[in-house]
Amino acid sequence: MRSQDSTGAAELEEPGLPLTDDAPPGATEEPAAAEAAGAPDRGRCWLCLSSPCCSRTESEAKKKAPCPGLGLFYTLLSAFLFSVGSLCVKKVQDVHAVEISAFRCVFQMLVVIPCLIYRKTGFIGPKGQRIFLILRGVLGSTAMMLIYYAYQTMSLADATVITFSSPVFTSIFAWICLKEKYSPWDALFTVFTITGVILIVRPPFLFGSDTSGMEESYSGHLKGTFAAIGSAVFAASTLVILRKMGKSVDYFLSIWYYVVLGLVESVIILSVLGEWSLPYCGLDRLFLIFIGLFGLGGQIFITKALQIEKAGPVAIMKTMDVVFAFIFQIIFFNNVPTWWTVGGALCVVASNVAAAIRKWYQSSK
Repeated sequence: MRSQDSTGAAELEEPGLPLTDDAPPGATEEPAAAEAAGAPDRGRCWLCLSSPCCSRTESEAKKKAPCPGLGLFYTLLSAFLFSVGSLCVKKVQDVHAVEISAFRCVFQMLVVIPCLIYRKTGFIGPKGQRIFLILRGVLGSTAMMLIYYAYQTMSLADATVITFSSPVFTSIFAWICLKEKYSPWDALFTVFTITGVILIVRPPFLFGSDTSGMEESYSGHLKGTFAAIGSAVFAASTLVILRKMGKSVDYFLSIWYYVVLGLVESVIILSVLGEWSLPYCGLDRLFLIFIGLFGLGGQIFITKALQIEKAGPVAIMKTMDVVFAFIFQIIFFNNVPTWWTVGGALCVVASNVAAAIRKWYQSSK
């Protein structure tokens, strides 16, 4: 869904779960019977005579605290699942990218409806936030369709790297729409990202007519590039809208608008294009199921990661998407990325990592 996954990753930021339970009622009260007997009460320890017991508190804290690195492991697993979903999109032969998006929306809808019923949040949302929910649904689903089209028309590694330019657009849109600060560092990261995208696109007026290493014609490569950049722009817009709504809207309600409007948009586009058709190959049907499953699994694990780990380390680990894309492209398509792609990927990933480290450092002050 992320960048289908960039979109999915952004929509999953939820408040962290408490690591300790609240004290039970009456836990701080001292029983009169215990005082009369001269014995430590239930809240005190026989050994250290402290209330509560130091050793017990430490042991309980150890039990409640998450395993070190668990959040990063969840992020790595999420990146792997999202990358496998992207691989499945690339492998599907006879299904249009928009139709793949429609199938994924239906799959997620079946999961979201029971969640909304259980959480009793309704299906419409707060009156003042509905316009933002509609925009979030339309822009997010458009980003998903575009990145699926990019996966189908250009190499997996190139499309994945370009979608990682989304944070640059997010910073710019947040500066314009939310009046957030746009520092010289952000401008520097933007330059690095644009440089990386140029190295991947290799426009003829800079690089000549050399198209070596491209698995498709240059026109196809260019179409995929515009689709990937468009996906990054729409994903960034979605992030700004989610940031604008804050925590006033339930996460599952946001996903509900995403899948419903995405399905409607997909049906309209497919009707106009005349591309609606069931997949003929049984393998394509299996890939469609995997796309839904891996996309949902990736969302779950990135959500868990953001609940127990800071956003900075998660953002850094999320760049493993690019590594998995390179590996899958070599293994499953026998297509070794060119040095231009490697150089572009290094520029984009370095920009993302540097931005994440800077924000992580600022938040830790």
